[in-house]
Amino acid sequence: MAYWLMKSEPDELSIDALAQLGTARWDGVRNYQARNFLRAMQPGDTFFFYHSSCPKPGIAGITRIRTAAYPDPAALDPSSLYHDAKATAQKNPWSALDVEHVRTFKHLIGLAVLKQQSALAELPLVQKGSRLSVMPVTEAQWQAVLALG
Repeated sequence: MAYWLMKSEPDELSIDALAQLGTARWDGVRNYQARNFLRAMQPGDTFFFYHSSCPKPGIAGITRIRTAAYPDPAALDPSSLYHDAKATAQKNPWSALDVEHVRTFKHLIGLAVLKQQSALAELPLVQKGSRLSVMPVTEAQWQAVLALG
């Protein structure tokens, strides 16, 4: 099993919304490196759910990958924010997958707290210039975050 961190803007999909839904499609990833990480995920892998681009960014909880990656239908939907005019049913470069809620943390683990942890110094999330929405997390980093939660 691998560990990951994925970012979502809470007004689009929050950990609380996912908890109510139970499962949801994770789509809209439009960076090739992040997409490749998404494609590497396997059912059963877990990830930290990170609230981004909001007043209080941070890790909100834990979620699990339910399905392997599949072509992102949002890329083909002209009404979607994630529509890609170059994508076709035959050649869709983007991927999505289904996720499920596991646990919501009692308190959000804020970015400022994460940046203070020496055990997380190599986590791309806390490094300057890293803006990926999907990233791997080592087992040591996973355990360090769990200790904060």
